[in-house]
Amino acid sequence: MKVILLADVGSLGKKGETKEVKEGFARNYLFPKNLAVPATPQNLKALEQQQQALKRKESKLKAEAEKIAKKLQEISCTIPVKVGEENRLFGSVTSQHIADALSKLGFEIPKKDIELETPIKTLGTHEVRIKLHPQVSVNLKVNVVSEN
Repeated sequence: MKVILLADVGSLGKKGETKEVKEGFARNYLFPKNLAVPATPQNLKALEQQQQALKRKESKLKAEAEKIAKKLQEISCTIPVKVGEENRLFGSVTSQHIADALSKLGFEIPKKDIELETPIKTLGTHEVRIKLHPQVSVNLKVNVVSEN
C-alpha cells in the first residue's frame, strides 16, 4: 500500500515522502497516529500544492534575508564597554550584547543567529558571522570601544 508521510517516521522516511508499506502497518499504526495518509490522486495533488507553497515561502524568506544581509554589510556595530587597567574589559562581549546593539540600529536578530566562537575580550574591531538563513550569512564588523 502506498502512503504519504505526514511526519518523520523513524526508519521509514521523512515528512512529504511517498512510501510503500504493508497494509497492516498503515492501518494499525500510521493512520491512527496521523503519521500518514493513503496515496490517492487527491492526496498526491494536495501534497504537491503544499510543497510548491513551501518553496515559494522559502524563496521569499531567502530574498528577505539577502536584503538584510546587504544592509548589515554596510554598517558596523559599536559596543561601549567598561574597561579596567591596561584596557582590559570587565567581562566580555557576548552574542546577547551584539543582538542588543543591533536592535538599537533597527535589526531584530536573535542571539542564536550570531556566531561567536568565543566571547570578545579585547578592544578593537572584530568580525562576527551572522546567519540570517540556512543559505545566507554575513560578516558584521563589531567595534568594541571604551565607555570612558
